[in-house]
Amino acid sequence: MRSYSLHIGGRDSEGTGWTYVPHAEALIRDPRRAFNAKRGMELGREVDEADVALLAARCAVGGDEENLAALEAAAGAKRELRRVPLGARKALGTALNDRIREHYDEFVDILVAEGHPRRLAEWEADGIVRASSPEALDWAFGQISQTFDDGERRMLLTRKPDGVVCINPPQNAAASNAALGLMALLAGNALVVKAPKTAPLGVMYLFREVVLPVLQEHEMPPGTLNLVCGYSKRIIKAWVESPLVDDIMFFGDSSSGLRFGQECIAAGKKPILELSGNDAFVVWRDADLDAAAQALTESFYGSSQICMVPKQAVIHPEIADEFTERFLARVAEIRPAYPSEPEALLSPVLKMDRFFDFLGEARQEGCEVLCGGERVGVDGQPAIDGAFLEPTVVRVRGLADARRLRCVREETFFPLLPLVVADDVPDDATLLDQLLDWMNDNPYGLRNSVWATDPDVIDALATGVVNGGLLKINDSHVGFATYLGTHGGTGLTGGPYGELHYPLFRASHLQGIAFGHPVPAAAAAAGGLAGAVGG
Repeated sequence: MRSYSLHIGGRDSEGTGWTYVPHAEALIRDPRRAFNAKRGMELGREVDEADVALLAARCAVGGDEENLAALEAAAGAKRELRRVPLGARKALGTALNDRIREHYDEFVDILVAEGHPRRLAEWEADGIVRASSPEALDWAFGQISQTFDDGERRMLLTRKPDGVVCINPPQNAAASNAALGLMALLAGNALVVKAPKTAPLGVMYLFREVVLPVLQEHEMPPGTLNLVCGYSKRIIKAWVESPLVDDIMFFGDSSSGLRFGQECIAAGKKPILELSGNDAFVVWRDADLDAAAQALTESFYGSSQICMVPKQAVIHPEIADEFTERFLARVAEIRPAYPSEPEALLSPVLKMDRFFDFLGEARQEGCEVLCGGERVGVDGQPAIDGAFLEPTVVRVRGLADARRLRCVREETFFPLLPLVVADDVPDDATLLDQLLDWMNDNPYGLRNSVWATDPDVIDALATGVVNGGLLKINDSHVGFATYLGTHGGTGLTGGPYGELHYPLFRASHLQGIAFGHPVPAAAAAAGGLAGAVGG
């Protein structure tokens, strides 16, 4: 069994106790036995060796004292971090990327043990690798600092670190979301990362076994990285109240996240919000239907318990039947499996009741259930206590009233996908305007996908879609692109200041410096630093 302590101010701490992480497959096979083994160990009871083998790891849990110590350590480190040259930060980023690549397979195995289906775990690991790739680092660091001369003065535009950044990743994808902190660190910030008490393993592995050794090799100051774990409400409340904290990166549902953002602003903190998603996926009449159908199956990654998968599809009426047939054929191939199986894609579903509420409403409103709708076991057979739900697709007719349905209007966190067949209107121009309005009127704004081949249609959509952090055109909806951020959005997804999320920029602020003649050495040094990273 792996064992991970907290890490605060350069030292390990066992905190106030331990939380134990059962192997995900043990929870699926015999949830009561796996849970009893976990609780038995946490309460200090005698547990059989066979039951101990059901546990993947233990992770230390801390209280108020550990959380405060982590904030103080980070605040102490930020003074030294400000003086780390940009070139050294970029070299640190390169080393981190190298080590992530070296540990890729083991990291995927850790995520699988924690309950991520293997294909989902590989996708998450790929996102971290791409976001910190040499190409991404070259581009990002090229934006940090630029110098100009106008004859009278030398001017420097540079981004300065905010200071102490606290990160509260979500339970469903804790490690991959906490990894956004790596770029905040490269901006020159000190980090406090909270591993979720219910899913700490991936976070602890990533930061203790991958990130921490690189920081130590590069002689980064103690307190650069601090790992805590405990009760979320107490920890986050302390972050908001502490004068030591500058930024808080928060992941969660939109209603609680927007309220939290207001609390941060009132307390003088910068909230960096990653909230709900309700992504639209549009298929035009001339689209490559096979490619689009395959891409739309990404809706069911992790049983749709991922914010950035497509949550609604809008289909041109001329090709609606043909597309639906091709799509349903691919959905039929998606079945439950144990997380370690090579093609595993579905996860056990947490919000069963809401699924059946939303599905019941869709049926009552006359929507046709095209497939799915049953609770099943890992063997795919109907089971009243099954941990999985069948991938479920419902057909909705017309855009006009589609958002009356909660499965269209709200974020779903279960495998229920509405296929909205667009209204049959006299001309394509009118329909195109309707689709643009549909996407731009979505109160959420994470990603949008468009599938079409007509250059004029593509141009109209690329120009006209203003909602969302990412727009994917004839491309995988969830796939990562090297130079484009992996997170971020507008509206209910990112709040009033939401946009495509680059933590290197979001956790820093732009400063202008003007030097009169003669140019002091500091100005020359600043320009040299910019040149060292390609600025």
